[in-house]
Amino acid sequence: MPRGTLNLQDPADLQAVNGVWRFAPGLVPGQPNEGVVSQLEGTPARLADFDDSGWEICPDLTKWHSRGMAFAWYRIRVTLPETVGGRELAGSRVLFETCVDDYGEIWIDGECNRDRGTVQGFNVPQRIVVTAEPQPGNQHTIAILAVNGPLAAPGGAVFVRYATLAFEWREPGY
Repeated sequence: MPRGTLNLQDPADLQAVNGVWRFAPGLVPGQPNEGVVSQLEGTPARLADFDDSGWEICPDLTKWHSRGMAFAWYRIRVTLPETVGGRELAGSRVLFETCVDDYGEIWIDGECNRDRGTVQGFNVPQRIVVTAEPQPGNQHTIAILAVNGPLAAPGGAVFVRYATLAFEWREPGY
């Protein structure tokens, strides 16, 4: 299967998708106690139309943030390019691939694939379909909730090991 990737930590690839990573600490950024409360019904930071314009621009996803028990959000809006690696998008599908230290949830356009986009374990790579029918110019919001762990005795810090958009083309007849 032919494949092309865009490294969402590389300035040239970010420019190709008009992307800027934003970062904010907390389960609900800007709320007291980072929004960690009993029986929380959900955090608006996961939603595609959430206003993250006041968040810090994050040029380096691998930079350690928030030692100890911590939650953090990383968000990016991407615009699909005309081509990737010289190939048009027609016949491809787009996946977001990442590894969050230590745990993570991936929200694509405000939705979390409960099989693929939720906590899979300690530093487990995640691969989530962004769209099976990409169109140049379409925009998608990717939101990552990162959690430092283990929760009962966290060590280290929150960061994202890598983030890529992968484009995989189906060969004719398949």
